[in-house]
Amino acid sequence: MSASHQARSVARLAAVQALYQMEVSGTGVEAVVREFSDHRFDRAIGGEEGADLAAADETFFAELVRGVVTEQRRIDPAIARRLAQGWRLERLDATVRAILRAGAFELAHRPDVPVEVVINEYVDLARSFFEGPEPGFVNAALDGLARDVRP
Repeated sequence: MSASHQARSVARLAAVQALYQMEVSGTGVEAVVREFSDHRFDRAIGGEEGADLAAADETFFAELVRGVVTEQRRIDPAIARRLAQGWRLERLDATVRAILRAGAFELAHRPDVPVEVVINEYVDLARSFFEGPEPGFVNAALDGLARDVRP
């Protein structure tokens, strides 16, 4: 994996974490972007002693987080149309919502990133958080969204 691809993957993970944090704590977008920039990137991560979080594409991270917030009124209904009948976005786990929102934003607003890359990245993120059906659910929802926004 190239350094730039790795930096984007780390930015996506951070964006999902930031969106989750904003939802559960009510923190505003600029405060969260600043917190991640000042305190989270290029810091050691848990687990092995001295393991550093790979450098993140901080510009891409900020674009994702700000973009989801700016476009959420359009993103949420687009996601909701791809949920099984009777399911509402509010019923989903907050982490799944954050993953779907970031993926939906990237599909709709980053045509430079191939659909397969977007879907694979967010399914991999779902796998890092969940062992159950959630990665398959994320895959199906983002695949449907991709057909909606990139016909």
